[in-house]
Amino acid sequence: MPDALPTRADALLAAATLGLVAVAVAAERPAAGGAALAVVVGAVLGGLVLCARRWPVPALLATAVAILLYYALDLPPVGVAAPAAAVLYRASERGRVVPAAVVAGSLLAVSVVARLAEGDDVGVVVGTQLGSEAALLLAVIALGDAVRNRRSLRAALIRQAVAADEERHREAARQVEAERLRIAREVHDTLGHTMSVITLQSAVAREALADSDPAQAESALAAIRSVSGSAMAELRATLGTLRREPGPREPAPGFDRLPALVEGVRQGGLAVDLRVEGPVDRLPAVVGSTVYRVVQEALTNVLRHAGATRVTVTVRATAARLALEVVDDGRGGPPAGRADGRGQGLRGMAERVALLGGTVETGTVQNGTAASGGTGFRVAVSLPLAGVAA
Repeated sequence: MPDALPTRADALLAAATLGLVAVAVAAERPAAGGAALAVVVGAVLGGLVLCARRWPVPALLATAVAILLYYALDLPPVGVAAPAAAVLYRASERGRVVPAAVVAGSLLAVSVVARLAEGDDVGVVVGTQLGSEAALLLAVIALGDAVRNRRSLRAALIRQAVAADEERHREAARQVEAERLRIAREVHDTLGHTMSVITLQSAVAREALADSDPAQAESALAAIRSVSGSAMAELRATLGTLRREPGPREPAPGFDRLPALVEGVRQGGLAVDLRVEGPVDRLPAVVGSTVYRVVQEALTNVLRHAGATRVTVTVRATAARLALEVVDDGRGGPPAGRADGRGQGLRGMAERVALLGGTVETGTVQNGTAASGGTGFRVAVSLPLAGVAA
């Protein structure tokens, strides 16, 4: 692996170890054979420094053996801390702090015992020299461990920064996706309802013209103009959001526009009963907008698919929840697996309600609102009001 290869710093430490032995040899000036042997051992110690990055513990043990062999051959003294310092540093820097401390302590213990056995002064051996060599060994081990900890901390900070950056990108992607779905729902609901009303009213106008009833034709055309204008205003607001145009945005239709929505459908000939129970004058804006869109989509589905003659829209509000029910007396639900606009609308409806923590139930009802009995389709929504921002 690349980080286990010797670096320039390792080469410098190896050269320093060899240079330390060379200086000791030059100072002592032993016999030619002794000098050559000391240099060879110094070269071995330097080579072990180069190996310590890849094999820290074997390099530690080999260094201790080489130092003991050095003194066993009665070569010029260089101490035990200085020739072992580079390997101890590298081993602790590679995370082998305990083996490094054990080797350092063993070398010091062997050195003290050997020198006392040779008759050296106890005060010098146990006092000054032991203290200085122990301080050097502890310093290089602590330095190596500090470098390793700093490197680990830097790597952890980099990983955290990368993770945070990735999370920001994921959050931005989630926000973009959520906004895309919101705009898709708005366009679908607006255009779906508008085109359904236009289709129905244009058929009414055509029949009125055929029956020579200009007043009814004028009423149908006025309804088409009204719903088209509302749709264009909503589409302009949606496009303004996409283009990030400055200026005030037209507020999303809310609960107060529900009667107008129902009246527009009534003008097309479909009987719609709107029943409102409970305190609805202070509904949160987001709840009112969701109720409006759900009713809009439910009525659009009735106009396009149900073949119904009557629809009942019931809103019941309490302090904690709002219940909405739209029931028609048409043909019931779509065939299983049908993938048309109705399915898209119901999915968008469920997404809107889920964003507020509510639930949606849809399905065919037996003996619904049809006067003669039969099937119909029911949309039931439950929305929590507690904790929803106004």
